[in-house]
Amino acid sequence: MKRGWMLAAMCAALAVAPALARASEEAEASGHGAAAVAGHEGATEAQAAEAGEHAAKGHHGGHWSLADVLVPQSLTDFANENLGESIIAGDAVTSISHVFFAFIVFVLILVLMAFSAWQMKASPDDLLPRRTFSPLAVFEVLTDALLGLMEGLLGHERALYFLPLIGSFGLFILFNNLLGLIPGFLPATSNLNTTFALGSVVFVATHYFGVRAHGISYFKHFFGPIIKWYALPLMILMFCIEMISHVARPVSLGIRLFGNMFGDHSALAAFLGVGLFGWALIPVIPLPLGVLVCVVQSMVFCILSTVYIHLATEEAEEGEGGHH
Repeated sequence: MKRGWMLAAMCAALAVAPALARASEEAEASGHGAAAVAGHEGATEAQAAEAGEHAAKGHHGGHWSLADVLVPQSLTDFANENLGESIIAGDAVTSISHVFFAFIVFVLILVLMAFSAWQMKASPDDLLPRRTFSPLAVFEVLTDALLGLMEGLLGHERALYFLPLIGSFGLFILFNNLLGLIPGFLPATSNLNTTFALGSVVFVATHYFGVRAHGISYFKHFFGPIIKWYALPLMILMFCIEMISHVARPVSLGIRLFGNMFGDHSALAAFLGVGLFGWALIPVIPLPLGVLVCVVQSMVFCILSTVYIHLATEEAEEGEGGHH
């Protein structure tokens, strides 16, 4: 019956005025288009809301972590409401899992160092390396290895002077990297915010020690070898090149560390997602390679940081011709 009335109305409209029929069709098409746009916007909003929910729950790259359970939702909401947008990504801060795991590593290092200090006070005359596994033995091995790398560039005295700074980088990065090999843990170094923060500290420390070693004359090398009025165009060009070179240093440090650790963690997660067969292969293939990547990336970051500090401070030791 309803279809009959609809057909009758359409026939009457066509009989009275064909133009009215065209207008009716255009209005119908417009209505369908508006409905489609509204449906698309609704779907987009629903998808955005769903993505926001997943992000607010602490998902990091699609991987579940203990931060999803241990970090209170109120703290995540507070970060989302008060921290604004991420400087690097430009997105709203919806996950603070990297801060959570960085704090865990910080506390872990402090506890191990406190235990090591207590062990050293218990036997102050024991200067030989420990034969048994302990936090102090681990710190001794890591410190000796890092000091040996730094002495090749800085010499013994300057290496000892910069060892606390470079050693702090090494320990923090190494422990974060190794933490990511444990299922349920995400390395803070697989987040660009963390790696760029570390690179920024190296950038500031490099120029701080450079100015401390040379004074205001440290900035002369930014303008090239010829500091004369007639070389002003060359000086401007050299200044731009040097600035790009120095800004690229923390960026390269951050991207290199982030890329390697994110890829290493993703590879481990891929093996975990395969099932029992992938789990059986983890101790054979990805875990040894992951440990190697963790150690190498920590060492590379420390070596490059030492090189940058050496280039900024070497003139005081080797003369004006030593700085490049």
